[in-house]
Amino acid sequence: MQYQAKVLLAFGEAISGNREIRDWLMQNGFPELALTCHAIQLDESARSWLMSNQHPHLMAMVSGAEGNSQAVRWLQKFGFNYLKDVALGADNDDEAIKRLIKAQQREWAGIALKIRSVKNQIERDNNDIHKISRR
Repeated sequence: MQYQAKVLLAFGEAISGNREIRDWLMQNGFPELALTCHAIQLDESARSWLMSNQHPHLMAMVSGAEGNSQAVRWLQKFGFNYLKDVALGADNDDEAIKRLIKAQQREWAGIALKIRSVKNQIERDNNDIHKISRR
């Protein structure tokens, strides 16, 4: 799985919420990356699309970022080592980020940090909703 650096940078921006760039990815041959952005935001139809369209590795990365250790093991088993570290890094593992940087995979390290930010914000929002509903 190889993408040009500019595509990975665009993917990172799309993860951070840039809809224009996400739409560009969708319309320019990278629907799997655009739909991964939706999957990170808990969109079930995007998650199903990734699995149905030969992108289980991207869905495993999303699941691993959510703390699913089985998904992380699957990524390692099938040789998706960068995606394994992206998932771990997105799940707040700083050592995984360091491994990506050491392997000269700065774009993937950046993507991990962007997923981490989005994932942690979703978690904070969910915790806030639960606090309000308990009052």
